[in-house]
Amino acid sequence: MRSRPVDPAPVHLVVTLLLAVVGGLAAWAAFPGAVSAEGLWPTAVLAVALLALATHGVRARRGLAAGFVFGFAFMFPHLSWSGTYVGLLPWTALTVACTLFYAVLGAVLPRLQRARWRLAPLAVATGWVATEFARARVPFEGFPWGRLAFSQADAPTLGLAALGGSPAVTFGVGLAGGLLAAAVLALRRLPAPVGAARGVPRLRPAVLLVVAAAAVTWSGALVPRPTAAEDGTRHVAAVQGNTPEEGLEFNAERRAVLDNHAGATERLAREVAAGTARQPDLVLWPENSSDIDPYENPDAQAVIEQATRDIGVPVLVGAVLDGPGRFVSNTGLVVTPQDGIAGARDDDSRHYVKQRPAPFAEYMPYRSFFRHFSDKVDLITRDFVHGDHVGLLTMNGVEVGDVICFEVAFDDTVRQSVRAGAQFLVVQTNNATFGMSDEAPQQLAMSRLRAVESGRSVVQISTVGVSAIISPDGVAHDESSLFTPDVLTGDVVLRSTQTVATRVGALPEQVLTGLFVLLLLTARRGARRGPQDGPKAAARRSGAPVPA
Repeated sequence: MRSRPVDPAPVHLVVTLLLAVVGGLAAWAAFPGAVSAEGLWPTAVLAVALLALATHGVRARRGLAAGFVFGFAFMFPHLSWSGTYVGLLPWTALTVACTLFYAVLGAVLPRLQRARWRLAPLAVATGWVATEFARARVPFEGFPWGRLAFSQADAPTLGLAALGGSPAVTFGVGLAGGLLAAAVLALRRLPAPVGAARGVPRLRPAVLLVVAAAAVTWSGALVPRPTAAEDGTRHVAAVQGNTPEEGLEFNAERRAVLDNHAGATERLAREVAAGTARQPDLVLWPENSSDIDPYENPDAQAVIEQATRDIGVPVLVGAVLDGPGRFVSNTGLVVTPQDGIAGARDDDSRHYVKQRPAPFAEYMPYRSFFRHFSDKVDLITRDFVHGDHVGLLTMNGVEVGDVICFEVAFDDTVRQSVRAGAQFLVVQTNNATFGMSDEAPQQLAMSRLRAVESGRSVVQISTVGVSAIISPDGVAHDESSLFTPDVLTGDVVLRSTQTVATRVGALPEQVLTGLFVLLLLTARRGARRGPQDGPKAAARRSGAPVPA
């Protein structure tokens, strides 16, 4: 019977924390905009491996410290956009709230890695899935920004999204990272010096683990990403009208924002009439393209309806509507040349209210409590209501899945639209409040993952950029620049076949989280090796002769 390999001694506390810091920075570097426009996706695998090594063989409290340091080194730079115009305190508070999840992960990783050693990489991967499962749900309805999966838009692992959504991608990255950590630990178990005759056989486990990590990483490239136009194509125009200025006060000139989008649409209409541009089938405006309620303001209604009549096709408008009651509604409205805005408010096929408004940005939970820490809470003068129906809109005979800004980070919100019959997706967003930060490219990476996950074309349209037309294979076409007016035009394929990920829904995430719980409960208790557990005790465990 082969004995279980003897684990190497845990590293010194300083090395533990250093590994955690480097791991957190590696996670940050994997995302778009951090150190390159596209991000360095392989560093996500390295980040998982470094945290696993930092927490291997230590007690839970040191693992907790390592997880906290890792999370802060990752999330503080990753979420820098959140403090662009509101300062250090909200940015730090959001960072700490996210970091606590990684602290818990760090605390349980030592025990997870004491699972049967061949299962340790699997345990590490499920731990990451479970952490993101929790972070997408609590507190305040969750904040899934920064999932490992969202760093993989240019990676082969992206293909796994078609099988199990973002949890499958995170699992793939986590498993590769766990295998890489296991390879390093296998090297640490080698005796020193390694004889020439015995060295190659003893190196074999480490080499095989590295090969397995590479195989997991590239497995997603084998998953098909169909792009066939099952239901034909439609020519769309996505209007990025721009705002008068960056920052929180962009909507102080709400009429200027509306005029920018209406004016760009009317210019396109003139180009169509002159024969220099192709007639679109649909026109898409972004979130907040009309922060003036067209139902309450006849002038705004007239501007929107005139632009729609000029272009001659339905226009999806991102509007903020008064009500119900003390609330306001972040809404996607379908305006048609035939009947304008009339009737859209009471027709679910022409009217979608954002189901997941962003806490601390669109509504303020526990306002009186948080006012003690910052008067910025009163920048939100009225809370946005939560919508109560799926984002599926009919435009010129096409079923369009509407996703508004923050919602693109949530698996279930996007999946609902596709299951309801969406033939392509539009992500209406407004990035003006985050300036020239990394928030916009981070969001575009999410939209690219959603394209592969759902097997649908995705049009991300922003007031200020980054906007893009994304094909079902996750490739972004015709990306716009930040804070420039632009009109993106192109054909989007319409599809009706549902991917495996859409059909199975949340099941992969639930199964992997359940497996995490099982591995955690069944892992042997053990304790890190202390001074009394020296070479003799190690030899006894391995079955080798006890040294004199």
